[in-house]
Amino acid sequence: MTIIVFIGSLLLAMAIGMPIAFALLASGVALMWQLDLFDAQILTQNLIGGADSFPLLAVPFFMLAGEIMNAGGLSKRIVNLALALVGHVRGGLGYVTIMAGCLLSALSGSAVADAAALTALLLPMMVRAGHDKARAGGLIAATGVIGPVIPPSIGLVIFGVAANVSISKLFMAAIVPGLMIGGALWITWAWLVRREKIEPPPRKSVGEIWAAAREAAWALMLPIIILVGLRMGVFTPTEAAVVAAVYAFCVATFVYRELSFAELYKVFVGAAKTSAVVMFLIAAAMVSAWLITVADLPSKVVGLLQPFLDNKILLMIMIMLLVMAVGTAMDMTPTILILTPVLMPVIKAAGIDPVYFGVMFIINNSIGLITPPVGVVLNVVAGVGKMKMDDVTRGVMPFMLAEFAVMFLMVLFPQLVTVPASWFHG
Repeated sequence: MTIIVFIGSLLLAMAIGMPIAFALLASGVALMWQLDLFDAQILTQNLIGGADSFPLLAVPFFMLAGEIMNAGGLSKRIVNLALALVGHVRGGLGYVTIMAGCLLSALSGSAVADAAALTALLLPMMVRAGHDKARAGGLIAATGVIGPVIPPSIGLVIFGVAANVSISKLFMAAIVPGLMIGGALWITWAWLVRREKIEPPPRKSVGEIWAAAREAAWALMLPIIILVGLRMGVFTPTEAAVVAAVYAFCVATFVYRELSFAELYKVFVGAAKTSAVVMFLIAAAMVSAWLITVADLPSKVVGLLQPFLDNKILLMIMIMLLVMAVGTAMDMTPTILILTPVLMPVIKAAGIDPVYFGVMFIINNSIGLITPPVGVVLNVVAGVGKMKMDDVTRGVMPFMLAEFAVMFLMVLFPQLVTVPASWFHG
């Protein structure tokens, strides 16, 4: 009955158009009434305590870093470097999109920020070159969802806090899977454009490539600083987010000189608005998470999945299918916050590595950002690129299927996501 009350009230609230954060609070209140535990003070304490977390400070700082990178010229220089390296091959602009997307993922950790930057910079170029606009928009959307996988990743931070799993280990474990998704997109794009007669631009000279690399060097130093610092234990993921924001500000303002102090105000306001939405969502979800624990819903879910506990691969397939279904109707952050406290006891009971599960869970949720009908990243690409949602959805389908194929490959071969202990210090 408790499961029906929680899910029913949540779906009803969403169906009448209530914002997801308030829908989570409404479902929490409904569950409190059902359990005869309603107390406004408990509700308030959990709401405030949900956002009162030191690791969650990484979220606003990574968002600020992403805003600064887009406004301060770091993203543009990454794209220019990718253009210089692979822009001359057949379908080169598609490979540029994938390469730039992987590099931007190592800078911002936000799918929305990466997709917006890539759409503004590359979609007009791809259309002018003669590529089908729907296919180009679909590739950009599919590339954007690598952002929450390759570290630093806001999704991994939120999962790490919700599941009490080492964020640093999650970051290290996600590098190879993120690159594998990029490789799958590369192969899919190569297959789709093999018969195109579009004339690629001339190959850049060594001098032009060197100039582009020199221009992008300051931007490329950021992921190196973050990953080396995390691996060597120099700073925590939260401190790494602060380092990223300060470094991006210094480079954009004093090195590239593309970010004026007048524009900086808009950047801070934009990052603050986005952060406020996410943090309130996290706080509201923590109320539901507390009630899920009090109602002992995880043990009920463990009981439902008991037949699959002896087979880890079959259990992971069932969970991935569940998350895929939820991802078609719900955004990434609420999905993480709602399902994590429910699924983690199942994962522990089956003896599955929480770090491995966390990476797979975030990959699935990331792909959910391009699954219709919700598809937040699809909406971003459609809005920035002035396209119809149906066209972006049609264009993204082959790339989305390739990403799901890679995900299930990692379900069958978990060692692809395993991090040797010697990689991590601290």
